[in-house]
Amino acid sequence: MWGGDSGVLGKVGLELLGDAGRHGGGLSVLGGAGGLTGGSHRSGTKAGLLGRQAECEALDRLLTAVRAGQSRTLVIRGEAGVGKSALLEHLTESASGCRVVRVAGVQSEMELAFAALHSLCAPMLDLLDGLPGPQRDALGTAFGLRAGPVPDRLLVGMAVLSLLAAAADERPLVCVIDDAQWLDHASAQVLAFLGRRLFAESVACVFAVCAANEVDELSGLPVMDVAGLSTGDARALLRSVVSGPLDEQVRDRLVVEACGNPLALLELVRECTRPELAGGFGPPTAQTTSGRIEDGFRRQLGHLPAHTRRLLLLAAADPLGDAALLWRAAARLGLGVAVVGAANDMIVLGVRVRFRHPLMRSAVYWAALPEERRRVHLALAEATDVDADPDRRAWHRAHGTAQPDEDVAAELERSAGRARARSGLAAVGAFLERAAALTPDPRRRAERALAAAQAKHLAGAPKPALALLAWAQAGPLDELRLAHAELLRAEIASTSDHGESAAPMLLKAARRFEPLDTELARDTYLQALSTAMGVLPDGGRGLVEIAAATRATVPVPAAPRVADLLLDALARHLTEDARIAAPAMRHALTVFLSEEISAEEEFRWLWAAHTIAVALWDDRSGRELADRHVRLIRDTGALALLPLALSRRLILLGFEGELHEAASANEEIQTLVAATGVRSNLGFQGPAGGALVLATWHGRQAEAERLANALMSEAASRGEGSTVSVSQWLRAVLHNSLGQYEEARSAAEHACAHHPSPGAAAHWAPAELVEAAVYSGERELASQALDQLVLTTQASGTDWALGVEARSRALLSQGEEADGRYREAIDRLRRTRMRVDLARSHLVYGEWLRRERRRLDAREQLRTAYELFVAMGMEGFAGRAERELLATGETARRRTAETADQLTPRETQIVRLARQSMTNKEIAGYLYVSTRTVEYHLGKVYAKLGITSRGQLQCIP
Repeated sequence: MWGGDSGVLGKVGLELLGDAGRHGGGLSVLGGAGGLTGGSHRSGTKAGLLGRQAECEALDRLLTAVRAGQSRTLVIRGEAGVGKSALLEHLTESASGCRVVRVAGVQSEMELAFAALHSLCAPMLDLLDGLPGPQRDALGTAFGLRAGPVPDRLLVGMAVLSLLAAAADERPLVCVIDDAQWLDHASAQVLAFLGRRLFAESVACVFAVCAANEVDELSGLPVMDVAGLSTGDARALLRSVVSGPLDEQVRDRLVVEACGNPLALLELVRECTRPELAGGFGPPTAQTTSGRIEDGFRRQLGHLPAHTRRLLLLAAADPLGDAALLWRAAARLGLGVAVVGAANDMIVLGVRVRFRHPLMRSAVYWAALPEERRRVHLALAEATDVDADPDRRAWHRAHGTAQPDEDVAAELERSAGRARARSGLAAVGAFLERAAALTPDPRRRAERALAAAQAKHLAGAPKPALALLAWAQAGPLDELRLAHAELLRAEIASTSDHGESAAPMLLKAARRFEPLDTELARDTYLQALSTAMGVLPDGGRGLVEIAAATRATVPVPAAPRVADLLLDALARHLTEDARIAAPAMRHALTVFLSEEISAEEEFRWLWAAHTIAVALWDDRSGRELADRHVRLIRDTGALALLPLALSRRLILLGFEGELHEAASANEEIQTLVAATGVRSNLGFQGPAGGALVLATWHGRQAEAERLANALMSEAASRGEGSTVSVSQWLRAVLHNSLGQYEEARSAAEHACAHHPSPGAAAHWAPAELVEAAVYSGERELASQALDQLVLTTQASGTDWALGVEARSRALLSQGEEADGRYREAIDRLRRTRMRVDLARSHLVYGEWLRRERRRLDAREQLRTAYELFVAMGMEGFAGRAERELLATGETARRRTAETADQLTPRETQIVRLARQSMTNKEIAGYLYVSTRTVEYHLGKVYAKLGITSRGQLQCIP
């Protein structure tokens, strides 16, 4: 059966390879465990495991921690055949007193959304009804158990976390995920989220992944690398399986060629005859380990009867491992139970069908001829219940069809619709791509290819999306769909590392839409403006050109939508005098805030309304929109958009001096990024941007400079002009706070010159430049900066705008005029939310009074500024105020540290939420952790603060 001289392996090896019941995996035991030698070998931990003492001890410690109420996540990484699966077997066999659930990724199922996750969670779905409503509905929809809106991936992750935590309430839970490199994308994302959020739930989540197939979603999780066997252990493995003479030179050559991989070593032995082992020299091979192992399995197949190979192919083509489905399909192929015996060395048959090694499945499937594969897929399709599992039936039909077939293509399209409802965008793309390939009509084929490209793009697969897009554009598409194709190409560009090309492409798409669909044209122009504000590295010239093109081509309709009003307002702001554009901007903002609009419109255009509020220096509307955005995202469960909303809110919180709340917002951004495993730089949507805001306002120079330089370097490489300008503005704030006015002037000049888009460059940086230039003795530069500032503040008319303008004019004034303007600034800013600008106005007024030798008046202003800055935690500005107070002859009163400083950022955040009367379950949902984790942290808080109940939290400062 094995080919060559079957006696090579000897009695021990043959018994082990056939003993599935005792060791659970034939070759996978030998390959995975590192060899079988018996329990007395010095490097083993028990009979059957060789050379894996350290790894087994690490897994035993993991189980000990889980039994003690902790949670653990581990990725076991190594090449094929090195021992990962056997270590998982050791884990499950050692998990006494624990509940074990397991799943294995299957290559043919990688594009079916939530397939692996559903298999893992299936034994626990009786607990589904106990989850919070939104989580229950999201998970039920993802698994196709109920109808509902497309669930957010993070909400599904929270639901799985809650489900596993509930299961662990009964006894510790061990989740084993083998072949994680073949998980479907949706399952991989959720399981990675789970691995990052586990803390105190008595849950272990252990992945095994092939080192040759890195899984991006699992990056950053704890890893245990499984290396090859040592030379001594490899020799011991050979002694255990070779019953006859073994020449030392042959032995050493085999050990070297196998590179410590036990399964590869066994395959090399299998290739040798007895004479070769006893003293001959076989030819060396340069084949990869996995290739050598698969070749060995294929040779094994060659000695099996045809009907046995067909049964194995049927099992390989079914990713579910459903024994009942296997036998229904086998009956359609005329295969009976009698064929099983010869297949026992490759598969284990029970309630589930599984191959003894993952590479066996691959070897079986790809060794078959295409026609043989199509035949078994059709049998599986016929055996699949169309009502219970229509999507897998469609998938098998598609793989069983060689020629274009509209009926099969239409069935795939319906499956794509169901996958879309479950947020399975990768599956949508896979279904539609196969549907396009099977579509006979060229026009319909191009349309399906375009839809598939859209789904691939949304699923985060730009290269396949571009390939499908090229296929679609080569087909006979009508003008409207060609315009959609242009738009999609631009959207793909906007998410690439060189997004600066996206804005011109969006402009081109918008122009193509003009004669076809006015609304789509205007929406695309608005999208182009949004992209240009973020990425164009040309000092804003391209942004102004897009705004001008918008106004020149598509007039505002007679009955405008809110999007039309926002587009017109932004275009006017960028192309006209701000005072002329202001009425249109106020009208658009009022309509957006006061009229009822759909959630979809809010999601799409809230950024534009917020941008207009910033352009108008409207602190109240800006804060209302930022809060509204966060609430909207939480209410609808679209948590992937939350970092952007939180980052906008965080900047406003900085102006308000609410640094504790800003730190909580950034903590949540960090939580989101960690939970989702996002590793790319997010600019000011990520934790680095929030950390820069906090370090700047706190006056932590080294940290702020390091963060700013890193953000600017990465942003400049991608052409993200807005990130560069915001970073330079914050550097100017930092240096002004520390009294480093030359450095502040340089940073503010860079910020002002960079971009005309509303915010840091056009609005806030000119005020920093006025202050820095005045204190650097460059009054002409300060006067020019004031002219730039006045362009926006006069158009606004809000107390925030006019207060900052009055302070800036005062810095350039003298005598009574300066005194009056300082007082005006304080009076106006006192009526706003912007405590930082109020405190800064007291500070510069006090500094001016000291220079005017009005020491008593100066002390009053400087004392007020100092106390405000200290209360807000702004040590840089507080230090500047303290130095000025000392110059007047007064010593500032130091404040002692607050009790809350004993707490970690996460504990502080939980305390803040508990003070808002949120339950532990609500806090858990807010922070993307389990209820048990919240309880654990509250216990730590109580111990640190010396309290015993939630009610006492209200008394803690």
